[in-house]
Amino acid sequence: MTTDQQPGTPELTGVRSEHRFDENALYTYIAEHGLVDKRLSVRQFEGGQSNPTFLLEADGRRYVLRKQPPGDILPSAHRVDREYKVMAALADAPGVPVPTMHLFCDDASIIGTPFYVMDYVPGQVFSDPALPELDPEARRRVHHGLIDTMAAMHSVDVEAAGLAEFGKPAGYIERQIKLWRRQYEASTDRVDTNMTQLGDWLAEHIPADPPPAIAHGDFRIGNLLMAEDVSQVVAVLDWELATLGHPLADLAYACMPYYLPPDTIGIAGLEGLDLDILGIPDEAAQIARYRAARGLGPIEDWPVFVAFALYRMAAILQGVAARAQAGNASSENALAVGSRAGLMAERGWQVARGYD
Repeated sequence: MTTDQQPGTPELTGVRSEHRFDENALYTYIAEHGLVDKRLSVRQFEGGQSNPTFLLEADGRRYVLRKQPPGDILPSAHRVDREYKVMAALADAPGVPVPTMHLFCDDASIIGTPFYVMDYVPGQVFSDPALPELDPEARRRVHHGLIDTMAAMHSVDVEAAGLAEFGKPAGYIERQIKLWRRQYEASTDRVDTNMTQLGDWLAEHIPADPPPAIAHGDFRIGNLLMAEDVSQVVAVLDWELATLGHPLADLAYACMPYYLPPDTIGIAGLEGLDLDILGIPDEAAQIARYRAARGLGPIEDWPVFVAFALYRMAAILQGVAARAQAGNASSENALAVGSRAGLMAERGWQVARGYD
């Protein structure tokens, strides 16, 4: 980050060697779609553990390209086509800001994998939920924006948005437990006992299905693009895992930092911090804000959703570690981040045991 950048400005670097592609082929393709005229430059965004993301600068215009990573990938992972579809559908959804979509290309012969191009939206991204860069009032705005934007997303009429067939909401949690167990076991040959016990426990505590809603799948402060003055959310990012599902799974996922220590590599938590002094709402306040926005009553089985969120994150991080070991991860710190899978499983099992 340069000295004149805001603290949350996404950092850029040259395209990493393992993510290089034919920039001339890309230029030709997007020029045919009217996005560039005379020139194109490409830089890569730092951070992120999934789909490599690039800034395209062309004739005074700026776009963002997201693509699948190179190499072998897990089944049903890195679905850039689904990212593109859901953001295009939400273009006019009130309270759910997304970048303007321009094109999706499923022809891997162009740059090696499927990709899409969307508008670049200026703003700030904060990876640490403690938001040390900000003052207490700004921290409160970010955390409230997290909940308000999520509630708006969960209130979208999926049929009116053209997303009625975007997923199968019935049995979402049950299918997710099975999916992430498969993904986890495909990513390691050393299965954590906590993961096994937690997965078995979750299979016995399946919550009832709600009305269909968009489930983002990775809804957290690190995937919110805040205005440069941190006054509002200007875009929700990283929709790779989006589907129709249980909205409380998103809420619990966003509340995971309350169950994790602040020094967790790659996934910092809020556990043990003085939230009042920091200006950060506690978990109960965030749940109450969400319930009020959506007109919901008490959530009796809340620990089930938290345990599921931690289980799922453990499986995701194990996949990050596997990609790092294979040499096709999207971030330089992927191996360190992936190593925290065990902590997620441990904390999830603690939550589960406390509920029983």
